[in-house]
Amino acid sequence: MNPLDSKKDYQDFVNKKSPNSPIIKNCFNAFWVGGLICSIGQIIMSICKSRGISQEISGTIVSIILIALSAFLTGLNIFNKIGKFAGAGSLVPITGFANSIVSPAMEYKSEGYIMGVGGKMFTVAGPVLVFGISTSIIVGIIYLIFNTQSITLV
Repeated sequence: MNPLDSKKDYQDFVNKKSPNSPIIKNCFNAFWVGGLICSIGQIIMSICKSRGISQEISGTIVSIILIALSAFLTGLNIFNKIGKFAGAGSLVPITGFANSIVSPAMEYKSEGYIMGVGGKMFTVAGPVLVFGISTSIIVGIIYLIFNTQSITLV
């Protein structure tokens, strides 16, 4: 009889052979790297505001710079190393989203710009965009229905 006959025996075998994950260390790395990314964004925001740029425009500038920096570091294969080290900490929404668009595009570049880069660029980010836009439309319609008091007909 094989010692790995049942699912429980197999799971016990896998647990014995698999290395334990250093959860505390991983959480710490995710925390400080995510905090560093957010701090960089805040520094950029403060610089913009000190130069007299409005809050709204400063936020747009921060977003553009963080997206460009994330895409550039992904292209140099540095962002992936940061991701392996920091885990979820590097996936601060805006930088992680840029990485999720650039990575598949780079991976399929050999298939050409149309079918490779263009076709695969949104494999990860596409569903996020579709569901995000769809949800915002539904929420907008619900808001319109329940907030009809502010609508005036001429």
